Amino acid sequence: MNSEEVKLVQESFAKVAPISEAAAQIFYDRLFEVAPQVKAMFPDDMSEQRKKLMATLAVVVGGLGNLQSILPAASALAKRHVAYGAKPAHYPVVGGALLWTLEKGLGEAWTPDVAAAWTSAYGTLSGYMISEAYGTVQAAE
Repeated sequence: MNSEEVKLVQESFAKVAPISEAAAQIFYDRLFEVAPQVKAMFPDDMSEQRKKLMATLAVVVGGLGNLQSILPAASALAKRHVAYGAKPAHYPVVGGALLWTLEKGLGEAWTPDVAAAWTSAYGTLSGYMISEAYGTVQAAE
């Protein structure tokens, strides 16, 4: 990721942060709509899960300018997700739901440049997480 992409991701996330509860609800609703099979990996009461999602995103987005600072946490998260049943093929589904949520939440502020920056950020981190969790970089299908 280049510095302009980092700036676009951080500035756009700052616009989503005030509506983080609604954004998390929209994200999980979308995820379960497009991949209903993953719902079983989550608790019935999603309130804490939604808070964890937004807190994790805040840490990751805040650390994008110094990627090395967030990689240990991303590695640990990826390894925990294996125990929950996550597979490499889930990563692009989650990414799609995240980008869709951001597009809905940002409205006109979701520009092609912002979309590209988020796509780059998610691709970078999900590729790293897949590598950490499964031992090799695998093409997510």
